[in-house]
Amino acid sequence: MSEKDAEKHLAGSDDTAAATPANGSEKSAADITTELAVTKDRLLCSLAEQENIRNQARRDRDQAVRYAAAKFASDLLPVVDNLERAIASVPKDKRSDPAVADLLAGVEATHRALLAAFTQQGITRLDPIGKPFDPHQHEASFEAVDPQYSPGSVTNVIQSGYMHHDRLLRPALVGVNASSGDARATPAEARPKTDAP
Repeated sequence: MSEKDAEKHLAGSDDTAAATPANGSEKSAADITTELAVTKDRLLCSLAEQENIRNQARRDRDQAVRYAAAKFASDLLPVVDNLERAIASVPKDKRSDPAVADLLAGVEATHRALLAAFTQQGITRLDPIGKPFDPHQHEASFEAVDPQYSPGSVTNVIQSGYMHHDRLLRPALVGVNASSGDARATPAEARPKTDAP
């Protein structure tokens, strides 16, 4: 091989080397564009996922703050029940006695303050009398016939139910109006026995 042929061969091999990647590290414009599009899609998906995670964390935090008092309020419901029983247990003829009247006024003030605190925390009492029985908010204790109410509606509340914002804190224990032949118990028979004097 002559010197000119060798130079041509070397020059040709340099051209080939420039045109064809020696180790595949150089890519065509189409490959780079495709890879860029894939990387951009991955980046956008990653950013969207991060935004979803932030939104979910914000919702979780907001719900935790909104419903933080639920357990504590649930623990206080028997206190409200007992205050109401104490108020109801004072006979009308004894309410004129100054000592009883003062004690009753204190119990009523405590009851009002507790209910006001409940209201501030978004806790409301269910008022089911006359409304259709709802198993999501009421717990049926007995059925009785009462012509004043339509069949299937709540006639008596044995124990009040409460909502905390849009969640049930405690179902109301109720009596339900039955159609004329379906009554299983009367309100007096169905009421729970109490040990209170």
